Parts: sequence; C-alpha cells; structure tokens
Amino acid sequence: MNWFRLPFRLHQRGVLGINRRNADALLPHNPRSLFPIVDNKKLLHDLCQRLSIPTPQIYDCLVHQGEIHHFLSRLVHKKECVLKPAMGSGGRGVILIRFPSQGECLGANGVPLPLEELRKYLADGISGAFSLGGRTDQILAQERIGLHYSFHPIVPEGIPDLRIILYRGVPAMAMLRLPTRASKGRANLHQGGLGLGVDLQTGITFQAISDRYPRRHHPDTNAPLLGIVVPDWQKVLSISSQVARALGLGLLGIDIVFDPTRGPLLLEANARPGLNIQIANDAGLYSRFQEIDSFLDG
Repeated sequence: MNWFRLPFRLHQRGVLGINRRNADALLPHNPRSLFPIVDNKKLLHDLCQRLSIPTPQIYDCLVHQGEIHHFLSRLVHKKECVLKPAMGSGGRGVILIRFPSQGECLGANGVPLPLEELRKYLADGISGAFSLGGRTDQILAQERIGLHYSFHPIVPEGIPDLRIILYRGVPAMAMLRLPTRASKGRANLHQGGLGLGVDLQTGITFQAISDRYPRRHHPDTNAPLLGIVVPDWQKVLSISSQVARALGLGLLGIDIVFDPTRGPLLLEANARPGLNIQIANDAGLYSRFQEIDSFLDG
C-alpha cells in the first residue's frame, strides 16, 4: 500500500477526519454556548421530559459527598439500576449494580461488589474522576433497560444501542452497536463491540465490522449480522430529529436504546460524535454532509 496516497484516497471517498470535523462542522454549527445541556445527561433527560421524548427513567441523583449513605439506602429498594456520571463520556464510569438482599450488592455478571468499594466509586465520581475535563460531577441512578425481543437471537449479554449522526437536523448516517462477550456486555466499539451499518431509508443493517474488520456473523452466537431490521425505525428517526431541533446543534450524535415494551428511548447525545461510524457504513460523512448542504441550500 502506498501510505502517502492514503489521505488523498480518503479525501476522494468523502471520509471525514477529526480536523475537518472540527473546522467544517463543529465550529460553524455547534456554538459552545449550547454544549452544557448535551454534555450533561441529567439536563438532557430533563429536556426530554419537557418535550415528551421517551428516555430511561432516572431514579435518583447524587450531588454531594455527604449524601452517599442516604443515596445508597434509597437505591436498595430499586433492586437494580445503572450508575453513571452525568458528564461522563465513552462509557467511562458506567456500572450496573443489583441488590438481591439487604446488605448485599452485586456488580457486573453477578460479582459481589463490597459497599466500601461502591462508596469509593461514588465519591470519586462526584469529584470528577469520570467527567469531561475532570469537573465536579453528579452520579445518576438510571433505570436498567431490558433486551428487546428483536435482538434475542443476536445478543448473548448486554444491551445494544443505535448511534445516529445528524447534520443540520437531518440524519446523515446510522450504526447499530452490538455487545459481545469480549466487550463484557458493552456496546462500545473500542471495547470489542460490533458496529453494523444501517440503511437510513429502511433501517436494515447491510454491513458489520469488529476491530475494523468485516464480519458477517456474531462471534458469540454465529447469528447473521446483515439484514437485521432495527425496531420502530421511523420513530427512531423522529426522536433523533426532534432532539436535534430542540438542542439547536448542527452536528449531533444521538444514542438510542430499545425497551421491550416502550420501544426506542433516547439514551444520550453527543456534540462531538466519533467517526468510526464511517467504517461501519463503508462511506464518508463529509460526502453525506455535502449532499445535505446541497439539499437544504437549494
């Protein structure tokens, strides 16, 4: 391979790099004054509540160190939940906990989690250990979403999610992310999850990658990865566009999860979306952005 020609080839294919993303999409379309809501999961959740956009329930919110004991005593009655930093990113600091009985706490895969270790996690979290820029944070106790029946044959453990990138309020590219045993039930690509390109018109997967290499079958279940129909596709597109309009950001990544009874729920939003979605789709975002500009500007 001629590595000196690689940047030229990527440019020809309309692939968007970090520098071009920042210069041509973030700076002109994402004013920093609009970042606080999208960077804070609690504020985004509150916005969704006002707009009647479905989102996982937040049971409780830890703000101060002195509240840790009472925070944990309230969570025991929920039996299980997901703990996450309000201003975390990339899945950092997200843990699942269960309380099967009084005084007992279990973490991922049913491994006992000592309460002292959990208290330390909470103290570190609100001190900013997992947040963007190390800022003082809050820890959210969020409802755990079950596995949608559409994904039972595919997912051995964990919960899949869908990432949509919108440009100027228009869906530009979508990727279904599936967890694997190697990713320990997480859907993050950099932790070993699968990325599946999704056709924007039909909501059907047409390509899959793992660690940047193509795959046709799930490594754990051997289930086919191509031709998967994303549930409630039109509702997914509607939720995404509604959130983009409400936030006012011209470049936005939206993460959707699928509840077995309520369908698509908005999980998170990102004002600086990553670019691996291009690999999953074997297509460039820059070309998509140009098409949207031409359509909107006439």
